[in-house]
Amino acid sequence: MADLEEIQQALGVSFNKISLLEQSLVHRSYLNENPDFSLPSNERLEFLGDAVLGLIVADNLYRDFPRLSEGEMTQLRAYLVRQETLADVATSLKLGQYLYLGHGEASCGGRNRPSNLACALEAIIGAVFIDQGLAKTRKLVLHWLTPRLEKALQEEQGADYKSRLQEIVQASRHLTPIYRMVEAVGPDHARQFTAEVVVGKKVLGRGQGFSKQLAEMEAARVALSKISRSD
Repeated sequence: MADLEEIQQALGVSFNKISLLEQSLVHRSYLNENPDFSLPSNERLEFLGDAVLGLIVADNLYRDFPRLSEGEMTQLRAYLVRQETLADVATSLKLGQYLYLGHGEASCGGRNRPSNLACALEAIIGAVFIDQGLAKTRKLVLHWLTPRLEKALQEEQGADYKSRLQEIVQASRHLTPIYRMVEAVGPDHARQFTAEVVVGKKVLGRGQGFSKQLAEMEAARVALSKISRSD
């Protein structure tokens, strides 16, 4: 049986109703071999968790990235909720070792199967939502996904913003942009950072984000926009 205390520590969640956590780990193959088991499979929790996850991600993108277009938000949401991303999160939590699997599924690599890992993570999200409410679930989901959002932004546009700004500034002014944090407000789980990008003594752009990296990316984007308008 799964060590439910251990997985709660890994998740950073103490469940009021521990059976919800246990149910989120039950693959249907386990029930095929153990029909008298007291809990159903995780499929209904997965359905709920998928919807809650989509809401949290969409709300975060809408609120914190007001300059993103609908298409850009759609692409980022798809990246964050896709099976590969969720399986990566589940792997970092070592979720596979806690799954209730049938012997056949387990022997065929089911504990490392991306679909099983992603579905279990969504089921856990659904379980946390029922047990702890939306605020706790949001904190947990953003804790998992913010580093991956930063990576996506950096790969798709963030690194490009900063590198393009550096190329332009070095070519035209022979200077290197410097980024500095000017403010950090809000609770630890939802801290908002403000960064400025400075060239010489002039502030070229200011940006905000849920991390220092995201704030710097936004500052570079604003600076590039100003430079393009002045050309």
